[in-house]
Amino acid sequence: MPSPTPRPVTRALASLGESLRGWRVLQGLTVAQVADRAGISERTVKRLEAGEGAALEHALRVARALGVLDELVASVDPLRSDVGRLRAEELLPRRVRPSRPGSRAGES
Repeated sequence: MPSPTPRPVTRALASLGESLRGWRVLQGLTVAQVADRAGISERTVKRLEAGEGAALEHALRVARALGVLDELVASVDPLRSDVGRLRAEELLPRRVRPSRPGSRAGES
């Protein structure tokens, strides 16, 4: 039996649903038009907009139908955030320069 949906996930589903609905309304599209473009049922679009659980693929299909798929995917790119870039830099091997003959450590 699946565990209950954590509150942060419930809030994220609601926020994503509101955003998808907002994009649809701004573009003057009906639920039926988005469903047709996404290749899914109107019921699924309504569920997504209501913040109810749906398959990730369906959410991505709706985002594509609304022209925001690239932005949605980019929003989770770790290298687009300060924290992600810092952690990536930490994973890079440190370059060690060989010392030149006759020089002391720390001198250039």
